[in-house]
Amino acid sequence: MKAHDVVIHEADATRIDAVLQRFLGDSSSAAALLIDRSGQPLAETGTARTLDIGSIGALAAAAFSSTAALAQLLGESEFSVLFHEGVRESMHVSTVDEQTILLAIFDERTTIGMVRLFARAIGVILEETRKRPKRVGALAAPLTADEARRASDHRPA
Repeated sequence: MKAHDVVIHEADATRIDAVLQRFLGDSSSAAALLIDRSGQPLAETGTARTLDIGSIGALAAAAFSSTAALAQLLGESEFSVLFHEGVRESMHVSTVDEQTILLAIFDERTTIGMVRLFARAIGVILEETRKRPKRVGALAAPLTADEARRASDHRPA
């Protein structure tokens, strides 16, 4: 399955949003993004709505992809985690599954273990989603970039 074939049904999107909201509450993180391997945002919560998530997602996915080449040079299939530590905020980027990445922006109150725990919970939901039969017909067509942008602008907070 290619990354652009990812289809998340409304019920699963609601479950993912609930996991991300719980993650923010439990971890005191500022933001959490679920992105595909190309950097396209699939879900977001926290202050992510005030950030340039398109750029952050694309750059994080590119960094993740480039470290895959480093991992292969060391005999690994990939590195499953990237961690960037700043003075005030840090970013943890981790594999959820073969197609998705969880990106968390946080300060010193969050542990890396908590990020990994919630990444696994989202992975379970995505695995269930991918096992469902695909819809066919006009309603099954992917959203255009403009349609996706409008849909995310109108999501309840």
